[in-house]
Amino acid sequence: MSDLLNQLPPPRREDMLPRIRQLAEASGACVVVLDDDPTGTQTVYQTPVLTTWDVPSLADQLRRGDTMFYVLTNSRALPEREAVELARVLGRNLREAAASVQRDVTVISRSDSTLRGHYPAEVDAVAEALGHPGAVHVIMPFFLQGGRLTIGDTHYVAEGDSLVPAADTPFAQDATFGFRHSNLRDWVVEKTGAAVEQASLHSVSIEELREGDLQQLAARIAALPSGSVLIVNAVDIADARAFAIAARLAERSGAELIYRTAASFVQSYAGLEEKPLLRGDQMIASAHSAGLIVVGSYVPKTTTQLNRLLAGEDAPQAVVLDVGRLLSDQAAEHLAEVIQRVNTRLAQGQDVVLHTSRGLVTGADGESSLRIGTAVSKAVVDVVRAVDVPLRFLIAKGGITSSDVATKGLEVKRAMVLGQILPGIPVWSLGPESRRPELPYVVFPGNVGGDEALADAYKKLRKK
Repeated sequence: MSDLLNQLPPPRREDMLPRIRQLAEASGACVVVLDDDPTGTQTVYQTPVLTTWDVPSLADQLRRGDTMFYVLTNSRALPEREAVELARVLGRNLREAAASVQRDVTVISRSDSTLRGHYPAEVDAVAEALGHPGAVHVIMPFFLQGGRLTIGDTHYVAEGDSLVPAADTPFAQDATFGFRHSNLRDWVVEKTGAAVEQASLHSVSIEELREGDLQQLAARIAALPSGSVLIVNAVDIADARAFAIAARLAERSGAELIYRTAASFVQSYAGLEEKPLLRGDQMIASAHSAGLIVVGSYVPKTTTQLNRLLAGEDAPQAVVLDVGRLLSDQAAEHLAEVIQRVNTRLAQGQDVVLHTSRGLVTGADGESSLRIGTAVSKAVVDVVRAVDVPLRFLIAKGGITSSDVATKGLEVKRAMVLGQILPGIPVWSLGPESRRPELPYVVFPGNVGGDEALADAYKKLRKK
């Protein structure tokens, strides 16, 4: 890792946040982050999250005057055709809502920092629905807290002291969103089926962000032809902030940009400073004794974190959802057994970790694998809905899991991001309309954190 990083010039040292905020205030536009799973709130705080996107809900949120809000689409859990239709509906509704309150919006399509998701289909769909079919796609998967860095147009995932090209990680073998290229130029060509030619691909280097004139960079961005794709390199939050300034300057001069990024750009574009991690007393408001941890993600990192949690002192009580039985004619019987075990332990004041069996079950293709995932997630939701004990906290591990638990299990319509319990791991306070108002809800990405991260988060939340 050090060899690649040591070859770079030093990051900018000046405080760029005042300039970003000045440009944001001058534009007056509200930043709307369309999050394809709920983990994208992992770098923000005091930010609303909506799980519905009808015109009245969007218009109401735009009237509130917040400079930014998230819309949780969970589109990564959908087949592509459904994700595209959702993007079209959301784009049309957002356009209508913005017009009704006479407020401009800037859209960020927040997606996975390890390059999984429905790109370019849903970005094209939302851009067209917003009335900007030729908008330049800005590709920036940089995510500092997760060790996702882009250098020389190649995207890397930090593993210990090593930087591993993204295509050489398990994420690239995803049954639905697998890919072969770590170089983002080649990745875009791959994902678009070669519909985008190399001549339409452009990039911003780290050297340009650190040593170049940002006004000149803004002019270059504004001059990009319609339908271009712009890849942004970054390894430091200062790089993201520098690009945010250039992008906002380009927009001020008329550039039409739509962003496909990871979470660090959202934080930078909004001009948010770093905040300390949340303490336990900043999250827990109730005296309830028992908490629930739900683990659905199957990525190897999650399994390691789960094993460390269960091996620790004062570990929560484990209840297993057997995927094989859930996909068989024993499903109803097994689900009833699991619900009883969870409620019994919670009623006894014991914290519970409900986790799926660890053997990965996939279908014959990406879409059938999604259907299996949907069936398992439904079972998790059914258990959460059947919990009849007041909860001290709830941790949901995995993107699809945390989305379905929030929207279907807890019926969340609106939440507020309080901050982060650990780097890259957000905590929501649930709205009054939900089944559990003000419950601290930890949205724990499947692919974030070290081996002890789940155990460390639990220690912060459990009753002392």
